Amino acid sequence: MDIFELFKKIEKKEDTKTPITHMIVGLGNPGDKYTTTRHNAGFLTLAYAAKKWGCSITTSKFDALVGEVNVGGNRTLLLLPQTFMNNSGVAVSKAAKFYKIPVENITVVYDDTSFEPGTFKIKKKGSAGGHNGVKSLIEYLGTEEFKRIKMGVGKKPHPEMILADWVLTHFTQEELKKVESRFDDACDALVLMNKGETDKAMNNFNS
Repeated sequence: MDIFELFKKIEKKEDTKTPITHMIVGLGNPGDKYTTTRHNAGFLTLAYAAKKWGCSITTSKFDALVGEVNVGGNRTLLLLPQTFMNNSGVAVSKAAKFYKIPVENITVVYDDTSFEPGTFKIKKKGSAGGHNGVKSLIEYLGTEEFKRIKMGVGKKPHPEMILADWVLTHFTQEELKKVESRFDDACDALVLMNKGETDKAMNNFNS
């Protein structure tokens, strides 16, 4: 086989590659100092999922780090916004527009202070609920109709504590172990949700 035939073979392979139709987003803040903060539960979950699925989220694109992998039979973009939490919608909307991904094919994983570490809840849609990252997504996508997995990170220890300060505190080792103990379940839920079986995921994992 000469070099020209090789190029043709490569081009043909790329042409027949199925398009990216779905996106899974993990919310968090970039930078080592934020890695184990409560606000980065989405980052941590998706990073685990990527490793489990044999994917690396290392390509810089759309103001985010991205990777591609098949999840539940669909070619899927895994995305970690690098815009900081309050502007997460910038990266997600750029990727969604580029690949023409409909909002019903977008799933977002993020932290929730309503639940304790070691718990999570699946929802088909909903308001921001005071979460600035989700608020940004709703603003840039123009809808609340995206699926989500809300990872429990614990309630504020004192009512007077500012929520923004609480979510930037680090998990204790015990709390982090509890969060990590649910990563496999979250991965299984994401596969079902990516296949369009969100009701089944909710029945299986929402207590």
